[in-house]
Amino acid sequence: MTTILVTGGTGTLGRHVTERLRADNREVRVLSRRAQPYAVDLRTGGTGLDTALAGVETVVHCASTQRGGDEQAAGHLIAAARRAGVRHLVYISIVGVDRIPFGYYKTKLAVERRIEESGLGFTLLRTTQFHDLVVTVLAGLAKPPVLLLPAGVSDQPVEVTEVADRLAELALAAPAGRVSDMGGPEVRSFDSLARAYLRATGRRRAVAQLPLFGKTYRAFRAGGHLAPHEAVGKVTFEEYLGRRFGR
Repeated sequence: MTTILVTGGTGTLGRHVTERLRADNREVRVLSRRAQPYAVDLRTGGTGLDTALAGVETVVHCASTQRGGDEQAAGHLIAAARRAGVRHLVYISIVGVDRIPFGYYKTKLAVERRIEESGLGFTLLRTTQFHDLVVTVLAGLAKPPVLLLPAGVSDQPVEVTEVADRLAELALAAPAGRVSDMGGPEVRSFDSLARAYLRATGRRRAVAQLPLFGKTYRAFRAGGHLAPHEAVGKVTFEEYLGRRFGR
């Protein structure tokens, strides 16, 4: 039976990928900084990474952080995967990493390129933002009495469990290179998402839109992070909110 390693396997996405694969009776190892027996910080690598990869044929790379180090982590993972004879590396990326000059996106694109040039069989999936992340952002913006939004920006949130289903499917198939992007079911103005969040949480806030400046803002406003032609997700933002907040 194929042994699959999921990096970031205790995180928002990785834990669902692990569940899906194990539900299909696959042998799955979870790698994260604290989860035994494969507790490894990819940013430093080390012999623990070689131990985690021993006998592994497929890696699903979900580990990521906006605090820096993703490119270094990918370098350690790729080198160890080569030593272990891994046949397939599946990577989750973000729609728009090649169009939006945002620091974290630039890092994700650099990791994509490292994987493409690694010599390993690979599959690369880009998705739009998860519902969870949109809610996290809106929760932070809703702390003051007035919820300020970047004017003219839209989003296309997707359900993380649907992304996990797709990654599990890709992990069980042959390396496919970059596959079609995956977007949520609706392209929505950030204003409409914010108001839906406020209704679902019962919070009263004035909502205002603030024009911003710079290349990154212009790229987001132009929709570089959207995938309207790959709106394959099924769960809407309101359905997610209803399940999470019970309203």
